[in-house]
Amino acid sequence: MSDKRTKEPRRHDMDGGGGGPFLRPPVKMLLLWAVVIFAIPLFLVLFNGRESTQLRELRQSDFEDLLKRHLIQKVIIEEQQSSGAMIVLEGTYWPSEDMRNTWQKRNGALQKRNQTAQTDGKTAAKDVAKDGKSGFVQEPMVIRFKCRVVYSDILDQMIREYCTVRETRFSNGLWTNIMISVLPILLMVGLFYFIFARQMRGAGNGALQFGKSRARMLVPGKDKLTLKDVAGIDEAKEEMQEIVDFLKDPAKFRRLGGKIPRGVLMVGPPGTGKTLLAKAIAGEADVPFFSISGSDFVEMFVGVGASRVRDMFEEGKKHSPCLIFIDEIDAVGRSRFSGIGGGHDEREQTLNALLVEMDGFEVNSGVIVIAATNRPDVLDPALLRPGRFDRQIVIDLPDLRGRLGILKIHAAKIKLDPSVDLKVIARGTTGFSGADLANLINEAALIATRGGKETVGLDDLEAARDKVCFGKERRSRKVTEKDRKLTAYHEGGHALVNMLCEHTIPLHKITIIPRGQAGGMTMFLPEQDIYHRSYNELRDSIAVGLGGRAAEELVLDDISTGASGDIRQVTETAKKMVCQYGMSRRMGPVNYIGREEHIFLGRDITRSEDFSPETAREIDLEIRGLVEEGQKRAISLLKDNLDKLHKLAEALLERETMTAKEVYDLLEMEMPEHAAESDDDFGPDDSATKDDGPKMAAPPLEPEDNPSTPSDRPNPPPPPIH
Repeated sequence: MSDKRTKEPRRHDMDGGGGGPFLRPPVKMLLLWAVVIFAIPLFLVLFNGRESTQLRELRQSDFEDLLKRHLIQKVIIEEQQSSGAMIVLEGTYWPSEDMRNTWQKRNGALQKRNQTAQTDGKTAAKDVAKDGKSGFVQEPMVIRFKCRVVYSDILDQMIREYCTVRETRFSNGLWTNIMISVLPILLMVGLFYFIFARQMRGAGNGALQFGKSRARMLVPGKDKLTLKDVAGIDEAKEEMQEIVDFLKDPAKFRRLGGKIPRGVLMVGPPGTGKTLLAKAIAGEADVPFFSISGSDFVEMFVGVGASRVRDMFEEGKKHSPCLIFIDEIDAVGRSRFSGIGGGHDEREQTLNALLVEMDGFEVNSGVIVIAATNRPDVLDPALLRPGRFDRQIVIDLPDLRGRLGILKIHAAKIKLDPSVDLKVIARGTTGFSGADLANLINEAALIATRGGKETVGLDDLEAARDKVCFGKERRSRKVTEKDRKLTAYHEGGHALVNMLCEHTIPLHKITIIPRGQAGGMTMFLPEQDIYHRSYNELRDSIAVGLGGRAAEELVLDDISTGASGDIRQVTETAKKMVCQYGMSRRMGPVNYIGREEHIFLGRDITRSEDFSPETAREIDLEIRGLVEEGQKRAISLLKDNLDKLHKLAEALLERETMTAKEVYDLLEMEMPEHAAESDDDFGPDDSATKDDGPKMAAPPLEPEDNPSTPSDRPNPPPPPIH
C-alpha cells in the first residue's frame, strides 16, 4: 500500500493533480512565444514581397530600347564579386515621353526661378508662395526596374550617352546576405528564450517543479545549535529529550515495543523560543532538519499544497532519520468546518494530505514532525488526535531562573562590565519572553555604544529595559506649562494613591516626560513573579488607576481626556472581577464570559450570551459599583494627603523624573520593606553570593487570554498608568 501511495504523487506532480494546472501555463506561454517568433519573419517576407511587386524585371533588349529613347532616368550599376561579365542593373524609368517632357519643363522652370531668386529674393519668394510650390519639383510617376545584363564597352558607352544619373555600388556576397537576413531572427529567438526561461525559473525550481516541496534542509554542522543554547524552558527541553534519544538510538525504544510520538506540537506565545528549540533538537540529535512554513503549502492552484506535502515526506524518508519542522501550522491546519465564506479547497486538500501522511508512514521510518503555533484553538481536531500530534508541549514565558539563563546566553555575545549582576535585571523583567530579553541586551549595547563606553554597564541595561517596556523619552516634544502642571498632578495622584494603599505593586518611577504616546507615566514593578491576584490587590489597582483623574478633579477642579486609558484599564479589571474571577458577592462565583478567544469564522458564525438581559443589567451595575468605589477611595485618600500631592507635583515640575526612593524621601514616608530574597529563587546551580542590588520588576504586559495557558502561569502586572 505504501509503495502505491509513494508513486502516485509523482504522477500527480507531472499532470498537475488531474487538471494539469502545472503544465498548461508553460505550454500556453511557449506557444505564444513560438507564434511571435515565426510571425515576425513572415511579416518581413511579406513586406519585402509587397515591395518586390513594384519592381519590374526587364530584359537586356528592353533596357537598351528604353535607354536609346532617353526614358531611363537613373541607373545603379551593382558590381558582383564573381568574375563573370553578368551584372545587375537597377534604377527608374519614365513610362512614356510625355511624362519625361513634363518633368523636364517643370525642372527648367524651377531652375529659372532659382536664378531669379538670386537677383531678387523677395519676388521669387512671392512667386513660390503664389504657386504653392515648396521649391522642389514633384517628379511624375517613375517605375523601378531590375535587369541582368552582360556588361560590355558598348553598353557602358550607351549608358554614359543616354543616361545622365549614374551610380555604382558593391554587391554583398551570398553569405553576407544570408547573415543579414537570418541574424536578426536568431537574436529575437535568443531574447525570447531568455525571457521565457527566467519566467520558468521564477516559479521556484522551474515551472515543472510546482508541486515540489519548499522545505529547506539544514545540514548538521552548519550553524549548529544544541540544547545548551536554549534556556528558560527546562520542562519543554525534558519533553524533547526523548525525541533526541530516539533519533540517536531508535532500537533502544523498540526493544520493549515502545513507539516514539509521530508528531509534537509546540504551543506558546510569540518569542518564547519554539523555532529555536526545534533547531536545537536537530543539532543535538545530529540529523537532517527540514524547515518549512505553513504558508508555503498554500498556492493559487488547487492540489499544489497536497503535492508538496507528499513530496516533503518522501524527501524526509530518503534522509531518515530526520526532523520536519512546520512553523505556523495554523496557516494550513485550520478547522475544516465551513463557516462564513465556505471552505477553502486548497487548504483543506493540503490538510487532508498532511493527515494521511502523518498517520500513514511507517513507525520505523524515522520521520518526526514538529510543529509550532500560537493559535491552537483554531486547529482541526483531527490534526490534534493521538497518532498524529501525540504530544503537545506548552512553551510559556520564562520564570526568574529562566530569565537569568537567557540573559547569560545573550550577554556572552557582548562586552559586559564584570561588575554587572544579571540577577538584578532578571528580577526586573517579569513577563519578558526570550526574544524580549535578547532585544534588551542588544538595546543596552547600542545605548553604551552611543555613550562612547567600552563596556555595557548596569545603567545601560536599566535604560534599555525602560525603553523596551515604556518607550523612548520624547524630550523634543513641545509641552505648554499648563499641560506640564496637569500631567504632574495626574501622575502624582497615581503615585500617591499607590503609596497609601496596602495591596499594591511597588512604585518604580514617575516621569512627566512624554514616553511613546503618553504625556507622562507612573511605572510599577513587582519584586517577584506574580502568579495570582487577590481581591484586595485588584480593588486597590482600580483605586490607583483612578488616582490621576481624582487629583485633576480635586486640585484643578476639572477633568481631562488624559484619563481615558486609565478608565479603560479599570473597567476591564472590574469586568473580569465580576464575570470571570467570581469576586462579586451579588453575582456569585459564576463565569459570565464563557470562551475568551476571538470568534473563528471557520467554526463559529455568531456567539450568544449565556445569561439573560436582566442578568446583564445586574453585571453592568456591579461593574459600575466597583469602579465608583475605587473613585471614591482615591478621592478620599488624596483629600487627606493634599499637601503631599502639592509637594510631589511641584517636585515633578522641577525634576521631571523621580525614582521611588526619591519620592518616599521627599514625602518623608517610610519605604516598604522588600520581600525576602534568596539565591534559591535562581536554582541550585547559581552562585551562592547574595544579591543585594535593587529589586526591579515586570514590564507592562497585558495578560494574554489563551485557552491553552496553564493556570499557574506568571500573571503579568497591569500596564503603566499614564
